[in-house]
Amino acid sequence: MPIAHSPVFEWKGREYQFEEKSADWYWALGIIATAAAIACVLFGNFLLALVILTASVALALTAAKPSRIHRFAILEEGVAIDNSYYPFDTMLDFCILEYADETLPPSLSIKTRHMLSPHLLIPIVGHDPLHIYDYLSNHIDEGRHDESPIDRVVELFRL
Repeated sequence: MPIAHSPVFEWKGREYQFEEKSADWYWALGIIATAAAIACVLFGNFLLALVILTASVALALTAAKPSRIHRFAILEEGVAIDNSYYPFDTMLDFCILEYADETLPPSLSIKTRHMLSPHLLIPIVGHDPLHIYDYLSNHIDEGRHDESPIDRVVELFRL
């Protein structure tokens, strides 16, 4: 849904911090995927072997692609990311996350009722996180957002 109203806050930022992968990273991925696929074939599970090989190719292609720059906006009735709109009434709660690593910007974490995007993690660039917190706290409940197991896996494999 295109943005119809003027935004209260608006900025551009990267979806994630891209980290260049070495050739060793891709070799390790290939060796692990090949070993897992061979094990699946030995146990007679050809479909799982195909899924593992396909997933490893998709992972390698995704890991090689730098992050895009997105347009983020907080509107009077919701949040917009590029052309996707999330009204406040579909949001469960929010949290402002600040990281120990000074190179990472603070992030706005929002849990939603959307099946395809239940968790939004938006880097806050060029705005004071306290102003965003003050504005959102008038529209959404604040909640505790812990790092998920998926976040830990992404960090471990430097995705």
